[in-house]
Amino acid sequence: MNFPSKLIEDAVTEISRLPGIGKKTALRLALHLLKQHEANTEALALAITRMRTEIQYCKTCHNISDAEECSICISHRRDGSILCVVEDIRDVLAIENTNQFQGKYHVLGGVISPIQGIGPEELKIESLLERVEIAAQSEPILEVILALSATMEGDTTSFYLAKKLKEKGVRVSSIARGIPVGGELEFTDEVTLGRSIMTRINYSTE
Repeated sequence: MNFPSKLIEDAVTEISRLPGIGKKTALRLALHLLKQHEANTEALALAITRMRTEIQYCKTCHNISDAEECSICISHRRDGSILCVVEDIRDVLAIENTNQFQGKYHVLGGVISPIQGIGPEELKIESLLERVEIAAQSEPILEVILALSATMEGDTTSFYLAKKLKEKGVRVSSIARGIPVGGELEFTDEVTLGRSIMTRINYSTE
């Protein structure tokens, strides 16, 4: 792709480094920014720079935060006795968007994957266990919900965590897995369908 300007070429190259954005899309975005008011472009650049340089990770749950502790961890409205363990920050955002969970979180930063060389030591597992021990002295954590991906790596991590947490006397549960709303049985894979039958619940008419 030939560019009339080295500055445009540099901008397109950097924008195309973003996931899911090719050269053509990057060029459209670059030209769009070029047509905007200079103040708008500067505001975007400043927001990205501040996000990269000023954002922190919560010292308690390892979620992204503007301060030492995130807004969820310091909130008195959240139930500190229930902890939801997730793989990534994106999982926190997904669960928060449901407005169904009022407890607190713990972000592992990944899952155990021997193939990729990721062991328990590379994850925030030790801080989770320490968090449970410290909380027992004031506001005990009564339940830990494992909200990890339904993959081999996710199941391996869940099994490891469940074993460690039960040694601490904490109730361990996992998010339900089954048929999605609007899904048809004939198109559901055998593993999901089997788990749905094994973990069936009582039908309520209320």
